[in-house]
Amino acid sequence: MAREINTVGVVGFGTMGAGIVEVLARTGLTVKVVEVDAAGVERGLGHLEHSTKRAVSREKLTADEAAALHDRVSTSLDLHTLADCDLVVEAVPESIGLKAEIFKALDEILEPEAIIASNTSSLSITEIGVATKRPGKVVGLHFFNPTQVLKLVEVVRTVVTEPDVITDVVAFTERLGKSPVVIGDRAGFIANALLFPYLNHAVKMLESKYATREDLDAAMRYGCGYPMGPLALLDLIGLDTAYEILDTMYHQSRNRLHSPAPLLKQMITAGLLGRKTGRGFYTYDGPDSPTVVRDALTPSEVDSATQARDVQRVGVIGTGTMATGIVEVFAKRGYDVVLRARSLDKAEKAIGAVRKSLERAVSKGKLSEQDRDATLQRISPAVEFVELADCDLVVEAVAEEIGIKKEVFAALDEVCKPGAVLATTTSSLPVIEVAAATSRPADVVGLHFFNPAQVMKLVEVVETISTGADVVATARKICLDLGKHPVHCGDVAGFIVNALLFPYLNDAVKMLEAHYAEADDIDNAMKVGCGLPMGPFALLDVVGLDVSLAIQRTLYNEFREPGFAPAPLLEHLVTAGRLGRKTGKGFRDYS
Repeated sequence: MAREINTVGVVGFGTMGAGIVEVLARTGLTVKVVEVDAAGVERGLGHLEHSTKRAVSREKLTADEAAALHDRVSTSLDLHTLADCDLVVEAVPESIGLKAEIFKALDEILEPEAIIASNTSSLSITEIGVATKRPGKVVGLHFFNPTQVLKLVEVVRTVVTEPDVITDVVAFTERLGKSPVVIGDRAGFIANALLFPYLNHAVKMLESKYATREDLDAAMRYGCGYPMGPLALLDLIGLDTAYEILDTMYHQSRNRLHSPAPLLKQMITAGLLGRKTGRGFYTYDGPDSPTVVRDALTPSEVDSATQARDVQRVGVIGTGTMATGIVEVFAKRGYDVVLRARSLDKAEKAIGAVRKSLERAVSKGKLSEQDRDATLQRISPAVEFVELADCDLVVEAVAEEIGIKKEVFAALDEVCKPGAVLATTTSSLPVIEVAAATSRPADVVGLHFFNPAQVMKLVEVVETISTGADVVATARKICLDLGKHPVHCGDVAGFIVNALLFPYLNDAVKMLEAHYAEADDIDNAMKVGCGLPMGPFALLDVVGLDVSLAIQRTLYNEFREPGFAPAPLLEHLVTAGRLGRKTGKGFRDYS
C-alpha cells in the first residue's frame, strides 16, 4: 500500500530550499523548514515572499492563495520539529560531511517508514545514505533551479533503495506537477553529467583566449538556440557550485574533461562567484542581479580601426542547401552574386531552389514580389572559375572534404583578382589547409554559416595564423551587413559551436551505451531540466549520425583527448546505415 505523504520537511532554506518549499506548499502540503540560524530563516522567508509576490503580480497566484501557501509553511532551528514528517528533503550546501551528519540526525528523529531525500546535484546518495540505519529509505530527489518553473526531477535510487520507496517518491513528484526520471547513483546523474563538462570546456576556451566571453556565449545562443551561453549560465549557477560538482564528478570518473578548469578556482579564490556576488565572468549591477553592466572586458561597440575591403560582387561555389542559402542571403541584401556550379544545369537548379525559397517568403508575407524579382535578377549562373575573376569575395560551400576544397582554392588562386577575399564555409576542417593551397593565405578566412543560412543569425569568423587583419575586418563587416551575428575564433577543429556541442552529444551516446538511462529520459532531462531546444538524440538524428561521427573524429584527431573518442555505439549505428531522419532510422525510427 502506497505511503501517504502529507507533511514534508525541508532542511535548508537557501535559494534551492525556498524553491522546493514553495512547490510543496503550492500543492497543499504541510511544510516544515529547518535552518541553521535565524538569519537563514529570514533570508529563506524573504526568497519565498519575493517569489510569491512576483507570482501574484503575474496572476499565477491570487493574493488569497499566496497567503494560504505561507500559512502552510512553518520554520524552526531544531531538526526535532520534523519528527512527524512523512518525507524530508535535505537542501543544504554540497558537502558530503554536512549532508551525512544531517541524515544521521534525521534517522534518529523520524518514524521508521519516513523517507529521507537529498537534493544533491552530484554527490553520492549511497555515501550519504550509509550514515543512516535506513539506507533502503534514502533517495536522491534532485529538483532543478528555478524549482517553481522547471518540471524535471531526477529520482536517484541506490543499489539498496527499496522498490516501494521509489514508487512512492515517483508518485509524489508527479503529484507536485513534476516530470520524474528514475536513474542510478552516479556523479552528476543525467543533466549535470552532460551539462558540466560542456560548461567546463567553455571555461577552458576562455582561459586559453581562444574566443571572448561574449562570442562564446553568443555562439551557443545563436548557433544552437540555447537559452543562455555557457559562461552566463555558470554565473547563474554559481562558480563555487560548478567547481564542487565538477570536482565530485572528476573524483568518481577520473575523466580529464571533468577536471575543473584552473580559471574557475582562481575566480572563486578572488570571490568572483557569479550573480550572487555581483561579479563572475560578467559584472552585474549588484549581488543577485541578472542585469549585466559594462566592465573592462566589455568589447567596444565601435568597429575595429582596421580598414575593411570594399565588397560589391560575391561569388558562391556549390549547389547544396548551404550554398543556395548563402546565395539568397547575399542577393537579398543587394549584392550581385555569381553562383558557380559544375554544370549549367546544376547552376540553374540551384537558382531554382533559391526561387522556391523566395516564393515561400512571399506566400508568408515576409517578402514582396518586387523584392523577390530584384533578388533573382542579382544572381547569375557560372560554370568556369574564370567567371569569378571580378568578384570581391568568393565563398566556397562544397562538400566537407579537404581534398575537394583545396582543389577549389587552388583554382580560385589562379583566377581571382588581387585583393579578393576567399572564404570557406567549412564547419570543422582546418582553414589554414585550404589557405595553403593558394599563394595568398593572408586573403583566406573561414565564414561558417549555420543551416538554414537564411534563418540562422550566427556566423563563425575563423582567423588562421596567416589571415590579414583587414580580411578579418572585411568578414566581420559583411556579416553585420547581412544582419548576422559574427563571432571570432581561431582555426581549431570545431571552431566554437561544434567544439562545444559534439563532445556533449558524444557523452550522451556513451551514457545510453552504458545503460544508465533511456534515450527518451536523457532527451527529457536536457530539454526540461536545462531548457535546451532539443535533447541530444533528437538533435543527432536531425544532424545525421554520419555527419556527427565525422565531426567527432575530427575533434578527436585534433585534440587527442581520450574523452573525445567517438562512442562505439555511434560508430555501430553509422556502419548499420542508421543515419537519422534522412534514412528513417537513427536513435529512433521515423515513419
